[in-house]
Amino acid sequence: MDVNESGFKIIMHSGDARSYTMGALKNARKGNFGESEKLLKEADNQLLQAHKIQTSLLHEEANGKSMELSITFVHAQDHLMTAMLAKDLATEIIAIQQNKAL
Repeated sequence: MDVNESGFKIIMHSGDARSYTMGALKNARKGNFGESEKLLKEADNQLLQAHKIQTSLLHEEANGKSMELSITFVHAQDHLMTAMLAKDLATEIIAIQQNKAL
Protein backbone atom coordinates (compact mmCIF):
# COMPACT_ATOMS: atom_id res chain seq x y z
CA MET A 1 0.00 0.00 0.00
CA ASP A 2 1.48 3.37 -0.94
CA VAL A 3 1.64 6.41 1.33
CA ASN A 4 -1.33 8.18 -0.28
CA GLU A 5 -3.56 5.10 -0.10
CA SER A 6 -2.50 4.61 3.51
CA GLY A 7 -3.27 8.26 4.20
CA PHE A 8 -6.79 7.94 2.82
CA LYS A 9 -7.41 4.83 4.93
CA ILE A 10 -6.15 6.61 8.04
CA ILE A 11 -8.49 9.53 7.26
CA MET A 12 -11.41 7.13 6.83
CA HIS A 13 -10.81 5.29 10.11
CA SER A 14 -10.08 8.52 11.99
CA GLY A 15 -13.25 10.13 10.66
CA ASP A 16 -15.29 7.12 11.72
CA ALA A 17 -13.68 7.23 15.17
CA ARG A 18 -14.56 10.90 15.51
CA SER A 19 -18.17 10.23 14.46
CA TYR A 20 -18.51 7.43 17.03
CA THR A 21 -16.98 9.70 19.66
CA MET A 22 -19.43 12.52 18.96
CA GLY A 23 -22.28 10.01 19.07
CA ALA A 24 -21.05 8.83 22.46
CA LEU A 25 -21.10 12.41 23.77
CA LYS A 26 -24.62 13.01 22.44
CA ASN A 27 -25.85 9.82 24.10
CA ALA A 28 -24.18 10.75 27.39
CA ARG A 29 -25.96 14.11 27.33
CA LYS A 30 -29.25 12.14 27.21
CA GLY A 31 -28.11 9.81 30.00
CA ASN A 32 -27.64 6.83 27.66
CA PHE A 33 -24.32 5.80 29.16
CA GLY A 34 -24.51 2.20 27.96
CA GLU A 35 -24.80 3.36 24.36
CA SER A 36 -22.00 5.87 24.96
CA GLU A 37 -19.74 3.06 26.12
CA LYS A 38 -20.52 0.98 23.01
CA LEU A 39 -19.79 3.93 20.74
CA LEU A 40 -16.49 4.66 22.48
CA LYS A 41 -15.48 1.02 21.95
CA GLU A 42 -16.29 1.42 18.25
CA ALA A 43 -14.17 4.59 18.21
CA ASP A 44 -11.32 2.65 19.83
CA ASN A 45 -11.60 -0.03 17.16
CA GLN A 46 -11.40 2.55 14.37
CA LEU A 47 -8.44 4.27 16.01
CA LEU A 48 -6.71 0.91 16.32
CA GLN A 49 -7.19 0.28 12.59
CA ALA A 50 -5.75 3.71 11.74
CA HIS A 51 -2.86 3.19 14.15
CA LYS A 52 -2.02 -0.20 12.58
CA ILE A 53 -1.68 1.48 9.18
CA GLN A 54 0.47 4.23 10.66
CA THR A 55 2.68 1.71 12.48
CA SER A 56 3.08 -0.36 9.32
CA LEU A 57 4.40 2.69 7.48
CA LEU A 58 6.76 3.51 10.34
CA HIS A 59 8.14 -0.04 10.27
CA GLU A 60 8.64 0.12 6.50
CA GLU A 61 10.53 3.38 6.78
CA ALA A 62 12.60 2.08 9.70
CA ASN A 63 13.54 -0.90 7.54
CA GLY A 64 14.95 1.38 4.87
CA LYS A 65 12.00 1.85 2.52
CA SER A 66 12.09 5.41 1.23
CA MET A 67 8.75 7.21 1.39
CA GLU A 68 7.73 10.40 -0.27
CA LEU A 69 5.90 12.72 2.09
CA SER A 70 2.54 13.85 0.72
CA ILE A 71 0.01 16.42 1.86
CA THR A 72 -2.53 13.57 2.00
CA PHE A 73 -0.43 11.74 4.58
CA VAL A 74 0.19 14.90 6.61
CA HIS A 75 -3.56 15.55 6.54
CA ALA A 76 -4.18 11.95 7.65
CA GLN A 77 -1.84 12.35 10.60
CA ASP A 78 -3.72 15.50 11.60
CA HIS A 79 -7.04 13.64 11.44
CA LEU A 80 -5.69 10.75 13.49
CA MET A 81 -4.26 12.91 16.25
CA THR A 82 -7.43 15.03 16.42
CA ALA A 83 -9.63 11.93 16.62
CA MET A 84 -7.45 10.45 19.36
CA LEU A 85 -7.64 13.64 21.38
CA ALA A 86 -11.41 13.91 20.88
CA LYS A 87 -11.89 10.34 22.07
CA ASP A 88 -9.72 10.88 25.16
CA LEU A 89 -11.57 14.08 26.07
CA ALA A 90 -14.97 12.48 25.44
CA THR A 91 -14.07 9.61 27.74
CA GLU A 92 -13.30 12.05 30.55
CA ILE A 93 -16.39 14.20 29.90
CA ILE A 94 -18.64 11.14 29.93
CA ALA A 95 -17.07 9.95 33.20
CA ILE A 96 -17.84 13.35 34.72
CA GLN A 97 -21.42 13.17 33.44
CA GLN A 98 -21.84 9.69 34.89
CA ASN A 99 -20.72 10.89 38.31
CA LYS A 100 -23.25 13.74 38.17
CA ALA A 101 -25.99 11.28 37.24
CA LEU A 102 -25.35 9.18 40.35
